[in-house]
Formats: sequence, structure tokens, C-alpha cells
Amino acid sequence: MATATGPDLTGRNPLRGILLKVMSVAVFVAMASMIKAAGQVPAGQIVFFRSFFAIFPILVVLSFRHELTGAFATSRPGNHVVRGLVGVTAMSLGFFALTRLPLPEAITLNYAQPLLVVVFSAIFMGETIRIFRWSAVAVGLIGVIIISWPNLTLFTSGAGMTNDQSLGVMAALGSAAVSAVAMLLVRRLVAVERTATIVLWFSMTASLFALATIPFGWIALSAWQIVFLVGAGVCGGLGQIMMTESYRHAQMSTIAPFEYTSMLLAIAVGYFIFGDLPTVHMLVGGAIVVGAGIFIIWRESRLGLERGKARKVSPPQ
Repeated sequence: MATATGPDLTGRNPLRGILLKVMSVAVFVAMASMIKAAGQVPAGQIVFFRSFFAIFPILVVLSFRHELTGAFATSRPGNHVVRGLVGVTAMSLGFFALTRLPLPEAITLNYAQPLLVVVFSAIFMGETIRIFRWSAVAVGLIGVIIISWPNLTLFTSGAGMTNDQSLGVMAALGSAAVSAVAMLLVRRLVAVERTATIVLWFSMTASLFALATIPFGWIALSAWQIVFLVGAGVCGGLGQIMMTESYRHAQMSTIAPFEYTSMLLAIAVGYFIFGDLPTVHMLVGGAIVVGAGIFIIWRESRLGLERGKARKVSPPQ
């Protein structure tokens, strides 16, 4: 996942921003579907295809905009490497979950990430989190437990469950937690680096880290598996571009709730392509998690408006 760097919104067009966001969500669901269609490929191998082939559409767009020169230049290579290592870990866990869980569950469990960002922001960055957001996080995590419960054989009789599903749930939740840490690292980078630099450095470092997993057992791929994984990489790059571009046209609080359209798309794709029927646990838990996430976005927006008003009425120092 990427983030935008507080773009200039003087010529904003909220409708265009929303459309780009929904398109990016659809492309990311297509990416996840291709990874799932490729079968049980080692996670490190998937990360390589996802990261390496994402570079090409990004380079094309940067070249078209005449922004390629200096895109790789950075004063903080160490920060990018750490962000890359954390991001690769998150992707590896997420892709492993995709190969073990139905598509809707794998995608919906990732909605725990923004909830965990709130928790980690308080723990690691000292941000003040008030009772409203803590309550939303608690409710959202209850939703995550509802989604996960049938697949956690540790807490159930195990009837009809498999170890693969249990591992998939744990990997999905681990991915959400690690990607929340990655988001905090990106928050620090965006203060001093351009979006293009962050995206390109991540794709490069992720590709190199993924290559280091070859000794741990990459497999020979069929022609169809290669097509699916290359397609997933290209979709990842295109989705990144459209998501970043969406924040040029509208405020983040306007755009962010449309991230949750991925649950509807995942249910449709899971049913029509993979034959996955959404469970009651997934639907109820997913609705709770989505509701909690939207409340946090709304609360962040309100706090932003209040801070803006406070700055306007404060006398100059």
C-alpha cells in the first residue's frame, strides 16, 4: 500500500477523486484475484512479481509527466530500506493469507490495519487518542474476531476447518499489524520525500528482499501462473498510481471510505470466479469493521476541521 503526500488541492474535483479511488480499489481486488488464481506459490516469489512488475507502469506515468528525473534521489536511503523490509513482511503475510483463505475473508481481515494504525500511533508516536476513537477501535476489533472465529481451530472444535485456514487467518492479521507499522514509517517519509521517490524505492527494495527468498524454495511456474503474477504486479502499479492520483482531487476524508467498496467487489469476485460463498460471520464482522473504520475517518476529519479553526483564531506569535 502507498500514500499520498498532501497534494495541492487548489484544482480539486471530488467526483473525479472518488472515481479514481474506486477504480484503484477495483484494480487492487483484481491484483488479489490474480494472486489467488496463481495457486499456492511461495509468498516471497509472489512479492517479487508484485513489486518488480509494478515498477514499469509507475515509470511510464512518471516519464509521461516529465517527473522521472531525480525520482530516485533521496537523502534517507536507510529509512527507505527499513520501510521496504517492513512492507515486504506485510505483503508476504498478506499473500500467504490469499492463498489459504476465501477472497472476501482475506480482504476483509485487512481492514484491521487502520484500526491498528490508531493503536500504534498512540504507542509509538505519542499521539493523543480520545475515548471516541478507542471505542471505535475496540468495536472494530470485535468485528475482526467475529470474521476470524470460524477459522481459528484453537478456539473451536475444528469441525470442517483446516490448519491452512487457521494459518491464513493468523497471516492476514499479522499482515494488517505489520502494514500498520509500515504506514507509520511512510507518515515520516512523506514529510521529507516525494511520493514518486517513496513508491519507487519501495518497489526496488521489495524486489531485492524478495529475491533473497529464492533459497527458501521458489517453485517452477506454469505459463498461466506467470501470466497471473505478472498481471498482479502490473495491477499493483496501476492501482498505486490511481490511488495516489485520487488524493490530488479530493480530501483524504472524502476518499478514504470508498476503500471499503473492496469488500463488495471481493464478495462478487469470490462468488462468481472462485465459488466462495460469504459466511454470516464474514458479513456481520465485516460490517462492524467497516462501520468502525468509517467512524474513525469521520472523527479524524472532524478533529482536522477543529484544529484548522483553532489555528485561524489563534493570534500570530
